Amino acid sequence: MSAIERPLPPLNADERTTLESWLDFHRATLAMKCEGLDDEQAIVASVPPSGFTLTGLVQHMAEVERNWFRRVFAGEQALPIYDPRADPSDPDGGFELAEGATLHDALATWHAEIAHARELCAARALTDTGRFMEQDVNLRWIYVHMIEEYARHNGHADLLRERIDGTTGV
Repeated sequence: MSAIERPLPPLNADERTTLESWLDFHRATLAMKCEGLDDEQAIVASVPPSGFTLTGLVQHMAEVERNWFRRVFAGEQALPIYDPRADPSDPDGGFELAEGATLHDALATWHAEIAHARELCAARALTDTGRFMEQDVNLRWIYVHMIEEYARHNGHADLLRERIDGTTGV
């Protein structure tokens, strides 16, 4: 039994509740994929030659949260978390592990970025916009993109977790 709460999104809700509930569902799914692992397990790579790990995936999703909500939507000049010299527009940021990287630290950073994203969006309308590729992009589009991003990476996390200890599903 998981200690992480992951309620099913409501079946009949308004648009914003539906979008935010599905995004939170996928965020919780990633957390559940990491639950119960130690730092050594979480840095087990998928399949050589790939260095893809659960810790790297959590770091990446912290970067994705930061990029879409802070940089794109709010217009903040937030540097990348895991490599401040990296190009902030790099869509693959965070996957590489620094020496001493831990799942615990990655999860803490990711949770902080999620909290910041929620705060930035709380009083904003789905039609409010940020800037992406020199065009306006509304919060509705960002929510849909984030749901897609998490859904895709949660499939990767499922395969990584199965490789580590045989756990599937969730």
